[in-house]
Amino acid sequence: MVSNLKTTATPGKEKKPLISYWAKEKITCPVCGNDFEQEVMYKGSGRMIAGSLTDELHRNFEPSKKYGRVYPLIYDVGACPKCHTALLWKDFTELKSRPVFDLLASHQDKRREQCNLIFPYYNLKKERTLFDGAAMYYLAIMSYEDVDKDHAPTFKRAMLCLRLAWLCKDLERVCPGHNYDYVAQVFYRKALFFYQQTLINEGGRVESIETVSNFGPDMDKNFGYDGVIYLSGLLEFKYGQHEDEELRLQKLDQAKKSIARIFGLGKSSKNKPGPLLEVAKDLYDKMANELSSNNIFSEDD
Repeated sequence: MVSNLKTTATPGKEKKPLISYWAKEKITCPVCGNDFEQEVMYKGSGRMIAGSLTDELHRNFEPSKKYGRVYPLIYDVGACPKCHTALLWKDFTELKSRPVFDLLASHQDKRREQCNLIFPYYNLKKERTLFDGAAMYYLAIMSYEDVDKDHAPTFKRAMLCLRLAWLCKDLERVCPGHNYDYVAQVFYRKALFFYQQTLINEGGRVESIETVSNFGPDMDKNFGYDGVIYLSGLLEFKYGQHEDEELRLQKLDQAKKSIARIFGLGKSSKNKPGPLLEVAKDLYDKMANELSSNNIFSEDD
């Protein structure tokens, strides 16, 4: 499987450069009470060489001569090796609901079985690889299905699905021929559903996102709620269904209006600086071109 560089001292051989370390304090799983170690990525010394930002707000990190290619995202999620509950690290201490823990405990076998279907032989007890990290993200997506609405599970599943799509694309690149490109498309579509549901829930006051401190979607920059609106439109444009063309055009028109309203595009264009505005302008133009080619015109045109 795919492997991150690790330091293992082998007699007579040069040490491999350190990528991660084990935190001194262990994490106690609130579901089963198991204590397990938290793996943390070192951040300095050229391990993370920031590259371009994609239209999906994903930061590419360039490989270095010393460390090779690293995958910082895989260290943002933890997973209990005993009950296979996986969460963003802070939620291991912030979740307090006993009914939630009971639900998570009752679904542990299901999580393990479902994860093994896509990421067979993943390991939660050793230093993680890209493969293990992707499996932890899938476990987390399933775990947040049981988390109460006070902790914004819909948004977290949206962000985790999008990140897992990126990780699956990485898996396909370094280990081709195992259909992880197809798996990536599945999680892009799941991300589309959850991002759009996040907006619906927030608008209807069904599920608040006030507890969210960082909207990501990647780990190097917080694009806030504007980023959620943008990604909802972008994912619809790139990964939305094409079977019902009329419905697609309706959704694109709605997304285009939302982006125009948030970013001041169209006739009422404003100078709102930043990388998010640049990709929003590009998406707006692409949506406008597709809509105009189908004789659909919005009020903001």
